[in-house]
Amino acid sequence: MTSLPDAAREAPWRARLIGRLEARGSHPTWVLLAALSGMFATTFPITILAVSLASIAREFGTRETTMAWVIAAPMLVSAVALPLLGKLGDLRGHRRIFLLGTAAATATAAATAFAWSPTALIALRTLAATLGGATQPTAMALIFSVTPREQRVRAMGWWSMTAAGAPALGLAVGGPLVDWFGWRVVFAMQAGFSLVAFVLAFAVLRETLPRRVRFDVAGALALALGVAGFLFALGQVRERGLASPWVLGSCAVGALGLAAFAPIERRVAAPLLPLALLRTRAFAAPSVASALTSASYMGAFVIAPFMLQGTFALTIAATSGVLLLRTASFALGSPFGGALGERIGERAAAWIGCLVMAVSMGVLGLGALASSLWGVGSGLVLQGIGYGLSQPSLSSSASNAANDEDIGVASAVSRLMGSVGASFGVTLLTLIYGGSNAPRAFALAFGAGGVLAIGAVAASVSMQRRKRS
Repeated sequence: MTSLPDAAREAPWRARLIGRLEARGSHPTWVLLAALSGMFATTFPITILAVSLASIAREFGTRETTMAWVIAAPMLVSAVALPLLGKLGDLRGHRRIFLLGTAAATATAAATAFAWSPTALIALRTLAATLGGATQPTAMALIFSVTPREQRVRAMGWWSMTAAGAPALGLAVGGPLVDWFGWRVVFAMQAGFSLVAFVLAFAVLRETLPRRVRFDVAGALALALGVAGFLFALGQVRERGLASPWVLGSCAVGALGLAAFAPIERRVAAPLLPLALLRTRAFAAPSVASALTSASYMGAFVIAPFMLQGTFALTIAATSGVLLLRTASFALGSPFGGALGERIGERAAAWIGCLVMAVSMGVLGLGALASSLWGVGSGLVLQGIGYGLSQPSLSSSASNAANDEDIGVASAVSRLMGSVGASFGVTLLTLIYGGSNAPRAFALAFGAGGVLAIGAVAASVSMQRRKRS
């Protein structure tokens, strides 16, 4: 990706700072740190909010199911916004979109700390998470703009580590702070972290070359309608059932949106997403593998606490401790996965990681049938390792399949596939589990997750080989 060649576009102090960093060969590292700081600020509140829903509901005098939208709404809206802001970065410059998104997320997170009602909290939290989370495709594009293609998989290893480590650190550090000061401190912390990310990004990021073409408004609306319809339907299946008018109606809306998307993209001069990219094996195979691994990982992520508290009668604190095994192994395995992809190739590293994921689901199923906490713990560790090994190669491979001018939207669509896969996996495994605490029910759910992981192995094996330098 080409950066703006005109040094006059940069403030003199920034030009001198970036010049010194480039002379030392450390500028790519600082760009990576700026991008990871933005991701950390966005993702660290997720787990601590999940365990704080009961206290938030009590303060506002509402039901926990209502306050669950503090988690669900940001996930839904962020998934819809990902390709839109990724494309805006391609067209208007990724630095500009990253800084605007981070600044807006900082202000909105600060405002969320003063939320006066459940509706205000849900709306402000959704806006802050969407603005912060949707800058991730632009952050990835900025990293790739200063990183050679053959080294991008290693950078994605650190990216995946941050994605895993931030929520874990949020739970470990944020938990005591919430106990002492209440849940509002989470958003004050998020605003502080976002401000640090903004200052760092403002100082070290160079603008990428924008494309002066018209934004594909019709395509964006059709894609947003299609994605939102299906994601909302997936989120409602567990509560309302497959035959619910809400679920069927949402699926119909999603189908109409996606059906309209392809004809629109074929007609416009600068499509939101080049359809030819979706038809290439270099992009489609890692994107499908990412969706299936996310489905397996997140499905088990939701089912495991039910088993730990139902079958093994663990407390919430003990359950959190056991689940941290998976998060820690994911965080530690991700940099190794990036280095492995750089050494043996993205295709090989991806299918090895997906295979470890499939094995982990088998171990979890056997541990559930035997009511063995050691077996379950081993399966969780293996699952984190497998996810960490696979994600850097899958992310970099999908993004590398695009031309430099489309790398923002390609990264966004790849992440969108992961979000859709995660929603599907959570819905599928929860339906199979069915609310029963019987070991067989958990084993069947984990078995379904194993089938999804085997599908990811097949998709990753079909990825194109890349020559290593």
